[in-house]
Amino acid sequence: MTVEFEVTTRIAAPRDVVFDLSLDVAAHSASLADSKERAVGGVTTGEIGLGEDVTWPAIHFGIRFRMTSRVTDLDRPSRFVDRQVRGPFRRFDHEHVFVPDNGGTLMVDRVSFDTPAGVIGRVVERLVLGPYLERLIETRGGFLKREAEKRHQAES
Repeated sequence: MTVEFEVTTRIAAPRDVVFDLSLDVAAHSASLADSKERAVGGVTTGEIGLGEDVTWPAIHFGIRFRMTSRVTDLDRPSRFVDRQVRGPFRRFDHEHVFVPDNGGTLMVDRVSFDTPAGVIGRVVERLVLGPYLERLIETRGGFLKREAEKRHQAES
């Protein structure tokens, strides 16, 4: 069964600043430092672009995971989508949407995923994995908010 959720973050910075920061590999690693996510394959520095891959090893629930994602759709500065091409999920899609909002940006993260597990896995998806991933996306959004607002202030 598919798990889906959406996280919206209000950011007091222009959407092009937020968009570019969202594609930055170093910002992604910094935003999820607790899970030791760092790029080790594909694009490992700078911004990831359309059709490009990045491989992220990470530790979640005390278990090492490795996931390779590809940017499959990109419409700067409005939206991009990254999808798992290899990794622990049967399917993992993450749509990033950036909407102008009173001089700032609404950053909307839409995540949809399926695990390869059977009936027990479906229960774990809903009760454990979905909420855990939603908190990770909220953490990432909070980091990007602080970083984008700091950069915007420095430019002003």
